[in-house]
Amino acid sequence: MAATILKPMDDLPHTPASDVKKLGWRGVMQVVARNGRMVVTNHNKPEAVILPVEEYNRLLALLREAGEKDRLLLEDLRRRFDERLACLDAPGAGDTLRGILRKPLKLEGRVIAGETC
Repeated sequence: MAATILKPMDDLPHTPASDVKKLGWRGVMQVVARNGRMVVTNHNKPEAVILPVEEYNRLLALLREAGEKDRLLLEDLRRRFDERLACLDAPGAGDTLRGILRKPLKLEGRVIAGETC
C-alpha cells in the first residue's frame, strides 16, 4: 500500500459550516476534489473533516494493516513468553522454584535476567 502523508488539520482548506450551505454539496465536493479533504468549522473551531469515500476506505485499510501488524507482534511475544514459562509446568518445578527462593541471593553487582528454568 502506498505511503500516506496526512497533512495537519491547520494545513487543510477550512470553511465555516455556514458556507457549506452557501456552496451547496456540489461546491463542497469540488473543494474536496481539489484538495483531498476539507475542514468544516463552527465558530472558528474544527468540527468535521470531509473526505472522499475512497480516501476514507484507504485510511481504514491502513489502520487495519497497522492493527494486524500489532496483533502479530503481540501474538509472537505471547508465544515466546509461554515458551519460556512452560518449564514451570514440568514435574517438580514447584519444588525447584521453592529451593531457589529459599537460598540467599548474592548479586555482587550482577544482574540476573533471561535465565531459563
